[in-house]
Amino acid sequence: MDKLLLAEVAYKKAFDYELQYGCCPQCVLATIKETIGYVTDETIKASHGLSGGGGLVGLGTCGALTGGLLALSCKRGRDRSKLEKGKFINNFKFGKELVDRFQKRFGGVTCQELQRQFTGRTYNMWDPAQYSEFEKARKHQCADATGLVSKWVIELI
Repeated sequence: MDKLLLAEVAYKKAFDYELQYGCCPQCVLATIKETIGYVTDETIKASHGLSGGGGLVGLGTCGALTGGLLALSCKRGRDRSKLEKGKFINNFKFGKELVDRFQKRFGGVTCQELQRQFTGRTYNMWDPAQYSEFEKARKHQCADATGLVSKWVIELI
């Protein structure tokens, strides 16, 4: 299948997964695994705690972006057996490209920056009432970010 078509398929799949299941890093990684491979179930599982900027606190990198960086590293990252052989800088170049695209599109990289961009404010994801407010206020915007990251990863791989 053509890479651009695969990227569009990945966008739709990740968008739908985020709306259905939540946990944007897992949605990105599952999409990449199902679309082009490289990602393991262990990586998908390990990404679970990265949602909502890490531990749902909003302070860290958006989970969708983190999932995308992990997906790129599944393909281009340094193996454990090669730690002493250098930094493998090409992986960082692709990661930087993904971060640059994300920041240009969304105006930031943290979960809280996206919350503010999407809704005009930030939320305490641990407060059930605030989380519910965020779910309503964000509409499909987190799903869009998840889909775009998946699309961009396909383009970069």
